[in-house]
Amino acid sequence: MKIAVASDHRGFSTKSKILTLLNQLGHVAYDYGPEDGECVDYPDYAAKVAKAIGDKTIDRGILICGTGMGMCIVANKFPGVRATPCHDDITAQMSRLHNDSNVLCLSADLLGDRLVNRMVEIWLKEEFEGGRHARRLEKLNKVEEETMHPHEEA
Repeated sequence: MKIAVASDHRGFSTKSKILTLLNQLGHVAYDYGPEDGECVDYPDYAAKVAKAIGDKTIDRGILICGTGMGMCIVANKFPGVRATPCHDDITAQMSRLHNDSNVLCLSADLLGDRLVNRMVEIWLKEEFEGGRHARRLEKLNKVEEETMHPHEEA
């Protein structure tokens, strides 16, 4: 699987560890920045990954900032992105099973390395359950289409 990983300065160290883990698990990992731990603005890096998801350049993305929330907000502004902030095994699992999440958003400040690694592994192995959840995702796609391309009033 092709996976893009990006962070802000607070997530830089965690990003490096996740890139190593992804390579160990046999995935093709892409570092979408930043290149060092200097202060940066998270929207710049979340947008890079979200665009690549929308363009289908990559299969999935992982974003890391202080809480994971800022990155998630930015990523979900892009068509085709279903970014989910996860904080434990269950949220990582359910984000895939029920929501077909394609971007995992993580907190660098609130989660330990072992938990992050376990969540990444769970999130990567889980498959979308489909069924009633597929119907709901279709509705989500319709909402996205309507808000991205609203019908013009006559």
